[in-house]
Amino acid sequence: MALLDDDTFRRLCRARDLADASFRGPISLDALAREACLSPFHFHRLFTKAFGETPHEFLTSRRIGHAKRMLAGDHASITDICFEAGYSSLGSFSAKFQKSVGLSPSEYRRNVRRIVGYPGLSIFVPNCFFGFHLQ
Repeated sequence: MALLDDDTFRRLCRARDLADASFRGPISLDALAREACLSPFHFHRLFTKAFGETPHEFLTSRRIGHAKRMLAGDHASITDICFEAGYSSLGSFSAKFQKSVGLSPSEYRRNVRRIVGYPGLSIFVPNCFFGFHLQ
């Protein structure tokens, strides 16, 4: 038995694509729900059912992933990376990054550069390289 009908799934994918394209700026649940032609409550419930994460968790993973790539390969300040990744506060960015990755942004940058040895290289380094596992 299918979780969702094809039309609803396509509308949810459209909203997810909008979230993916807009993660660097503020985007509301209402805007995503409108893209899927659903009420915010039903959109949140169906998005979570279809993709295994809430819309907020989806945006957070995109933002943190973008920040990790920038920290690994860019010379921008952590504050600039915070804003580029879609956060409006360095404190909330640092706390969310620490919770998601297990390291502060500066520790992550330092470890990536120590492991890779070339700060100009834009790469993604899996968490297993740092010797810990996310839960």
